[in-house]
Amino acid sequence: MKKLTLLIAGIFLIGVLFAQEMQPAKPVFENGEAQIVKAFEDPDMWIREDLWVETEFDSDGDGKPDRMHVDVTRPRQTETEGLKLPVVYNTSPYFAGTAGNNPEYFWNVNHEIGEKPKQYTYPPEIKRRGGRPIISKGHVNTWVPRGYIVVHSSSPGTSLSDGSPTVGGENESLAPKAVIDWLCGRAKGYKTRTGNEEVNAYWSTGKVGMTGTSYNGTLPLAAATTGVDGLEAIIPVAPNTSYYHYYRSNGLVRSPGGYMGEDIDVLFDFIHSGDLDKRAYAREQVRDTEMRNGMDRITGDYNDFWAGRDYLNQMGPMKAALLMSHGFNDWNVMPEHSFRIYEAAKAKGIPTQIYYHQNGHGGPPPMTIMNRWFTRYLHEVENGVENDPVAWIVREDDERDNPTPYKDYPNPDASPVKFYLSKGAPEKGGLSTTPTRKQGKETLVDNYSFSSEALAKAEYTGHRLIYVTPVLKEDVHISGKPVIAIKAASSKPAVNLSVYLVSLPWQESRSPRRPVKITDNLITRGWADLQNYKSLTESKPLKAGKFYEMTFELQPDDQVIKAGQQIGLMIFSSDKEFTLHPEPGTKLTVDLDGTSIEIPVVGGAGAYKKAVE
Repeated sequence: MKKLTLLIAGIFLIGVLFAQEMQPAKPVFENGEAQIVKAFEDPDMWIREDLWVETEFDSDGDGKPDRMHVDVTRPRQTETEGLKLPVVYNTSPYFAGTAGNNPEYFWNVNHEIGEKPKQYTYPPEIKRRGGRPIISKGHVNTWVPRGYIVVHSSSPGTSLSDGSPTVGGENESLAPKAVIDWLCGRAKGYKTRTGNEEVNAYWSTGKVGMTGTSYNGTLPLAAATTGVDGLEAIIPVAPNTSYYHYYRSNGLVRSPGGYMGEDIDVLFDFIHSGDLDKRAYAREQVRDTEMRNGMDRITGDYNDFWAGRDYLNQMGPMKAALLMSHGFNDWNVMPEHSFRIYEAAKAKGIPTQIYYHQNGHGGPPPMTIMNRWFTRYLHEVENGVENDPVAWIVREDDERDNPTPYKDYPNPDASPVKFYLSKGAPEKGGLSTTPTRKQGKETLVDNYSFSSEALAKAEYTGHRLIYVTPVLKEDVHISGKPVIAIKAASSKPAVNLSVYLVSLPWQESRSPRRPVKITDNLITRGWADLQNYKSLTESKPLKAGKFYEMTFELQPDDQVIKAGQQIGLMIFSSDKEFTLHPEPGTKLTVDLDGTSIEIPVVGGAGAYKKAVE
């Protein structure tokens, strides 16, 4: 009898397991997050295919609408069981390879400010890499097992997509819009680049989320600014939100960190991997005409060309929920790029969160935060993400997957504390919340051959001015954007102006394998062209010896300056790693009584006073 009972129980268990196996596979959610589903996690059971989506523009001059190359990776159940799933979409100009980062093909930065630079050497043709049907394998292992379809597309003029790169032009917004329209049944897809056999996205729910890093993080924002229906949520990571802010700073020609001499036309050549027989048209119409006539590498002024490549100006139609991610020490795509869009999206009432870490370029939010975001807006699971903390900041000694939640960024408890300068050149002067008048003027001599690190570490030098607070007796938490108001004069008609906030004394290396870098001691920094003291759109040559007043923001930051350190304001001219390199010798004179800086301190003036007394 006992054996019979066990046999019956075994048969019942097998039946239950068999019934479970026969049930249609579907996404599973726990704690507001999509879980890995066994039926979706075997790559051998995924369907991979590619196609071309027709757009509403012709950017390669052949008289026909451009078609974007698209790949799809989806669970087999979308074919065998009629399962429909939402889409995680990633688009890029990089999928076919690039021209590489050879400085030989960048602009020469060794010349006077305002001087017309010599033309750079063009890079060799990009040879497309990769084959059909796979454009990229990125994101598939993360999202397909969790019940999503992953889609990639190559940007206009790259890989097997038609068109021309425009580096922020309208077609780079309309291209992903067309793919989303296709995913929602509003645009046509074709099996081949030139054929008429159509392909439909019958497996899509019409809910799309986008993510990516750097240029690939810019394009989700570009698509979102079109207001396209079906794009429900985006997670841009270190996005370039304004090409002016990427290649210029407050009127100054300034390179992105690590890419001295790069400009928007160089980036065009870097990504232009499309059809060889169509490259000549794109170079003539886009690079040599539109870009060269608009980019103005001589004055650095803001103009219509740059305004058209600033996504902040295009946010009117945007409605996709925004989870923004960036690093405070990203000196390639600087942290202002994310912050300016975050502020605007929040003001529009768009569901918005921001994640900042203390490292450099790249770095997505923790998987839990991303998962909750896409689960809520793509699967429409009411997981309460809208009630989660708005800001996530990784503290200095924490891991990136362990951010500290805050009510907002900047910290709502931060308020500006105004600091005044007292003389001390060529050594260190003072930085105090109490104004000390009749401090006079101090002068530095420009010399780009000295790095910012060397200038910050120097005890005595005539190539920078530096002003420091008393030693902190307690930690000081800075959150937000410092603002400097400077009164200065130049001995020449143009001068680079570089401003750093640093933490001193210089930290010692914790390991012989890891030397201390400027970013270990850097709070934040900024650059400006004194010729633009009145207007970002119009610069005027400086009169030698005449003082001009200019106010501008430094990059946003959130950092705790430890007790035992001093906060230092360093003012110098040419920045070896970022600005043009004019002939050394220009004199920059600062009127100390007319110069001050406001630093956002958590707890305001009271907290700072307590820290130094």
